[in-house]
Amino acid sequence: MKKDTLHLRGRLLEKYDNKLDKNGISGKRLAERLDALSRIGRTESNGSDRPGFSHEEKAAKELIMQWMKEAGLTARMDGAGNVFGRLAGKNGDAPAILSGSHVDSVPNGGHFDGPLGVLAALEVAESWKETVYQPEKPFEVVIFTDEEGSRFQEGLSGSEAMMGKADLEAKKKRQDANGLFFEEVLQDVGLSLDSYVSAKRNLNEIDSFVEVHIEQGKRLEKEGLSCGIVTGIAGPHWLKFTFEGQAGHAGNTPMDDRQDALVAASEFIFTLNTIPRQVNESAVATVGKLFVEPNGVNVIPGKVTLYVDVRDIQEETRKEVVARILRLSEELSQKHSVQVQYEDLLITPPVPISEERQDQMKKALEANNIRPYSLPSGAGHDSQVVGSELPVAMLFVQSKDGISHNPAEWSSLDDCVQAVHVLKSYVESLQS
Repeated sequence: MKKDTLHLRGRLLEKYDNKLDKNGISGKRLAERLDALSRIGRTESNGSDRPGFSHEEKAAKELIMQWMKEAGLTARMDGAGNVFGRLAGKNGDAPAILSGSHVDSVPNGGHFDGPLGVLAALEVAESWKETVYQPEKPFEVVIFTDEEGSRFQEGLSGSEAMMGKADLEAKKKRQDANGLFFEEVLQDVGLSLDSYVSAKRNLNEIDSFVEVHIEQGKRLEKEGLSCGIVTGIAGPHWLKFTFEGQAGHAGNTPMDDRQDALVAASEFIFTLNTIPRQVNESAVATVGKLFVEPNGVNVIPGKVTLYVDVRDIQEETRKEVVARILRLSEELSQKHSVQVQYEDLLITPPVPISEERQDQMKKALEANNIRPYSLPSGAGHDSQVVGSELPVAMLFVQSKDGISHNPAEWSSLDDCVQAVHVLKSYVESLQS
């Protein structure tokens, strides 16, 4: 146990700048809570294993609900397993400002992805208790359930339930690795399909949502900044491409008489890599999955199936990237005398964050003597679901080496506490 403590709590506090403890914010408290959560679902390789709708995820929520109550919040869990810790505002009728994230993890994940956002919001509430401050508007610390989706390969279940955006019929058909259906998994943690549906909130009760999250990239580290402003959350557009040529003997077919599907697919992948930068600096495109048939050493490839993941924070520029990729496939079809077909697999709308919210976050950074820096989010978050209908903002925290979904995931306590100060300034700026 002592070794575990030194690994997270001790390591966090080892080089912590105590001067950051001010205005009611405590780095020690944040470190201790990150450490306590890391022990729930701890793996042999020192990672986190708290799947959505698991007893480990539920235990983490119940521990935080205890902390919420100690901080003077009224804590409740809804029918989807989402947790809300509410601090009353001076104006009890005003819509609430929500802030938080999730506590579920990928298998053998890290200890910051999700928990930091929840604990940062809770630390803001703790700071107000310490300084005897009551916000004008109600403030709610949120824990969304099953954000990662490692149980059913489909995440954001909690935020979808709150927003009334879940496809319940599709969820009913999903099974986890143990063969359990969605309904059975819900029942195992004291929930049900009916309770899941009942989690939909009246959106008039909510002013906005702000989420603190680790960057999961290297931009802030390269800039030497503790945190930065998220400009938008990219929506993925997945496409399946099939290149069909003619399989043949690798020795007896001349080079000028081939219909090599893999050569065409290879040029496609190489050229595709240059397209996003021609359209928008936040656009990306990736080929991460590929099958070659017949896949023989001495056989010319006759068929290649590959999958493209295109993302951007603006829908129009994402459409342009996809359009150029489709034109490229047509050109290569003619050039290499192969047939190319494509299929749309997934199209999720991106969520750009308003200039107004970005500007408010910029002022919060400047108020804490941090140079404002803006960056997009290539990964999905609960803010993406909430932001489809409500104002949202996101603050990224520096990730060491950009590592995430891995036990080596790390953000220094200095950077985490700096983010809490910025979050506090941001939320207080929304009170007027």
